[in-house]
Amino acid sequence: MPLLEELGSILTALDLEDITRLILLDTGELHDAHVPPFQPDMPVLLLGNTSQDLGNIRQILQTVYPDAHLLRMVDAEEAVTDLTLGLLGAKKDDSPVSAIYIPALEAGISLSAFQEIVAHLRAPDGCPWDKKQTHQTLRQHLLEESYEALAAMDAEDTAGMAEEFGDLLLQIVLNAQIANESGNFSLSDVIKGIHDKIVRRHPHVFGDRQVDGVEEVLKNWEQLKEQERQSNGEIEKGILDGVPLSFPALNQAQEYQDRAARVGFDWPEIKGVLDKLVEEIEEIRRASDGEERAAEIGDLFFVMVNFARWQGVDAESVLREANARFKRRFSHIERRAREEKRPLTEMTLEEMEALWQEAKGLS
Repeated sequence: MPLLEELGSILTALDLEDITRLILLDTGELHDAHVPPFQPDMPVLLLGNTSQDLGNIRQILQTVYPDAHLLRMVDAEEAVTDLTLGLLGAKKDDSPVSAIYIPALEAGISLSAFQEIVAHLRAPDGCPWDKKQTHQTLRQHLLEESYEALAAMDAEDTAGMAEEFGDLLLQIVLNAQIANESGNFSLSDVIKGIHDKIVRRHPHVFGDRQVDGVEEVLKNWEQLKEQERQSNGEIEKGILDGVPLSFPALNQAQEYQDRAARVGFDWPEIKGVLDKLVEEIEEIRRASDGEERAAEIGDLFFVMVNFARWQGVDAESVLREANARFKRRFSHIERRAREEKRPLTEMTLEEMEALWQEAKGLS
């Protein structure tokens, strides 16, 4: 049966009258996919003999669609079966499947739909506040949203993470929209750029390069970045130059050390780091004045970050956790002092220490 005639028969069987937004896709496009290669807020018709791939199709769709999402399956005899996604391919059926109709999810679930919302905010009939924003005025918001996302991650608050990642996405799309209006770049340029970079820097995944373990992956990553710098004429740019100067000091120190280690500039074993810690403490003791002592304390912090890196620990995160513990325990001291109707300034160190130990027992 000719393709158009077959398509017409399938549409008739499904009783689809409005096909203005319908996406037609051959099931072969899903063969090596991990996520659906189409926008889920549009209806989709998968064409082709899918009988042997129903389980695989189900797994791909489940990355976006809920198991309760209703599908419609058309067999070779043009009989239509309604079923939920979770049941797709759950049982073997000898009758071949010629098409699967996937109704659209609710509006607002695709990246393009969100991009439209942001563009509307910036349009003449949009929001006065959003229309006034520039890259510079949004810098602080990007920083604040990043820290709020980190706080949700530290708390292992998955609902909070989903919300904060959305706020971060707003900052990216809004900045891209501003750039697009100025003719500098678009969101498509942003996505295409990172897409190509990831593919280029993962030849062991998307090419034929062989690597043995994470350390070789990171070393290979630095080699590829060096090749990119040379291709871009950035011959004098070093491997540490890409670390933002605006990074928090602990993040910056750990990233410097990570990048240097990828090209072999690192202690051969952790004993060297521990010896260096002892050395730095002794240098603090021997410091002759405040300026020298401050420099040696900085060196001690740097070595402590290196020790954290060797332990597979993120220095910034563990210090934030330590800060949170200190705040929680000290707040306990304040609360107990209020209960006793005593100002903290009238409590002895021994009394506060006892309450501190009490707080430690609670957390």
